[in-house]
Amino acid sequence: QVQLVESGGGLVQAGGSLRLSCAASGGAFSRYTMGWFRQAPGKEREFVAGIPWSSDNTYYADSVKGRFTISRDGAKNTVYLQMNSLKPEDTAVYYCARESRLTGRYDYWGQGTQVTVSS
Repeated sequence: QVQLVESGGGLVQAGGSLRLSCAASGGAFSRYTMGWFRQAPGKEREFVAGIPWSSDNTYYADSVKGRFTISRDGAKNTVYLQMNSLKPEDTAVYYCARESRLTGRYDYWGQGTQVTVSS
């Protein structure tokens, strides 16, 4: 069974950095597109960044472009989200997810990790 476990969240001051990790197990991780999403209190979950299995065409939400970087390490079955120049509006629970090759939807999700940015 596929399992995704996020880590690396925490409390940081505005302008600071955090690196989130998502460790995958139980599936052919290297052949799937992976994504990061976030959900702030009272808001809907939103897409943050995605990376295909080939890692050659990453894509980002406009709100994080230029500040966040998604990457993956196939040998470690881990995907990362490097977050720089953090803003209070980046405060949310961050989730990683795996995209289904059949439907194009994200069908496996981690439990999330809290990121809080203080002003």
